[in-house]
Amino acid sequence: STEEDIKTKSTHHMEEKERIGKYASTLIRNDDFVFIDAGTTTEKLINFIPSTSKATFVTNGIVHAKKLIYKGLRAFVIGGELKLTTEAIVGVTAVENLGKYNFTKCFLGANGIDKIRGLTTPDIDEAILKNRAYENSYITYVLADSSKFNRVFAVSFGAMNRTCIITDKLSDEEYKNYTIVKEVGE
Repeated sequence: STEEDIKTKSTHHMEEKERIGKYASTLIRNDDFVFIDAGTTTEKLINFIPSTSKATFVTNGIVHAKKLIYKGLRAFVIGGELKLTTEAIVGVTAVENLGKYNFTKCFLGANGIDKIRGLTTPDIDEAILKNRAYENSYITYVLADSSKFNRVFAVSFGAMNRTCIITDKLSDEEYKNYTIVKEVGE
């Protein structure tokens, strides 16, 4: 399957992404070492992080890095190949760079969430990078609006049972048998 570009994605489910980002920002503490994945929902999270936060941030998102530093937050961007459609840094170098870090928390996006296939994305390079962040984080949060559930994309990058999913609403309560799901509806 193919992936829409970042500009198109940013026009979908805007209010839901705002609510998810706002809630997710409340989970960041001053002593956290945080990875923020590139993506439109994870970008919303940055809007709500207070400029007084003492947490340290690492990202593979170009827009994310700019937003973090403009807020005066301590931010690192990993090196690697720039993928234009998602404005994400990916590839072998990016994964190697990410492997050096041990995060207290990471916030990931997902294109699809399925009870059997877990967390999925259409791009192998992004999947490998997401998996490295997932593996190197004490707590993993997946920020995903309700349209991502019951969808499977080409590459799995993590199991649901090691994450907490933050979403606007959950229409299939059975997902709560697999992981923690926090709904942040209206």
